[in-house]
Amino acid sequence: MLKLENLIQELTTWIDEHIHEPLKIDDVAVRAGYSKWHLQRVFFEVQNIHLGHYIRDRKLACAAQDLLNTQESVIDVSLKYGFDSQQSFTRTFSRKYSLPPSRYRRQQLSEARGWQQ
Repeated sequence: MLKLENLIQELTTWIDEHIHEPLKIDDVAVRAGYSKWHLQRVFFEVQNIHLGHYIRDRKLACAAQDLLNTQESVIDVSLKYGFDSQQSFTRTFSRKYSLPPSRYRRQQLSEARGWQQ
């Protein structure tokens, strides 16, 4: 099992290094040298999250950080992380954070300013 855990750790590092690319499960499977079905099963066993969900969640977490730490527009952030459109990014982001990206940015920055005062 340690060998598989090491493989998954290497893959999560590789995913983080390529997070700006339009990553697909097939891409990760090719990188790992396993079929996508086997890789998804092993990934879930080790990480307790589906590979596709992991990739999506990492992209959303990075996008959320960019919304807070840069002046990039929502469309630029959505394209940066490989979303097909601002609409699909907004829908996915809203499901995860319960707010659309622009409101998330305003609310988080407003709260941060409140803490600084």
